[in-house]
Amino acid sequence: MAEIIQRDGTWTFDGETLRLVPGRDKNVSLLRKSLGELAVPLAALAGIAFEQGKKSGRLRLRLRDGADPLLQATGGKLGDAADPYQLTVDPDRYGVAEYVVDEVRNALLIEQVPAASCDSYLLPGPSVPLSVSAGDGTASFDGEHIRLEWNWKTEEAKSAAGTRSLALADVAGVEWQPAVGLENGYLRFTVRHSPTKAPPKYDPNSVELWGFKKDPLMALIAAAVQVRLPHPAAAQGLAESPEAPAALPAGAAPAEDDHDALLRRLRELGELHKAGILTEEEFTAAKQAVLKRL
Repeated sequence: MAEIIQRDGTWTFDGETLRLVPGRDKNVSLLRKSLGELAVPLAALAGIAFEQGKKSGRLRLRLRDGADPLLQATGGKLGDAADPYQLTVDPDRYGVAEYVVDEVRNALLIEQVPAASCDSYLLPGPSVPLSVSAGDGTASFDGEHIRLEWNWKTEEAKSAAGTRSLALADVAGVEWQPAVGLENGYLRFTVRHSPTKAPPKYDPNSVELWGFKKDPLMALIAAAVQVRLPHPAAAQGLAESPEAPAALPAGAAPAEDDHDALLRRLRELGELHKAGILTEEEFTAAKQAVLKRL
């Protein structure tokens, strides 16, 4: 068990799942607090890193493409403060952070989790029903229908038709974009058989966002819808390469977790080290982890 407790949150790794619990500090973002605890299976991880700084450090998780509907819907545009896969670390806990990194990396090596894209979501997305008010409207989602209600700041050309209701079956895509500089952001739904090139300010299928505190919460709506749409890899007829090793389901053990299988794994690690794929430090850490199981 590896665990790091900070004001920013608590990360706990049991060898199979990395649990991320947001802290209660006033500086923790609304998005992270609203998401609550996240259980990230080892199979969803592509890597982990720790960056040291003079005043504080930062743990960062890298998830496999297509593993998380939140990252899929936001296109990697969440800021550092709102990103649930980052943790601010105080200088006196740098050693603990490095230990967590070592434990996760060792597990990824031993279980041979591929870094390739996923063809299905490995995280469930936010629970529904959800309702968020930001920008020029309120977006609500109950799992089957999206409801867009407008406020007094909405352009008349957009609000004239009144409250908008979209059936999930009619939605082909969803996108969240933060406000950047002078450019406003938006939550936009692509509706089948009803394409539009109107900017979010006038698009009845979009909520325009102006860069205020609650804007990131609209990403929760986007993620809740995204996870219920066909996975992008399936929609494009894409899947992992047949040569890539298959990821183990969360909580599953290797099919041959016996003495011979572990010896074969040691030989494989040695070959990866000789080929220059593993550094000396990575090889030593992985080897020690395997030896513990002999």
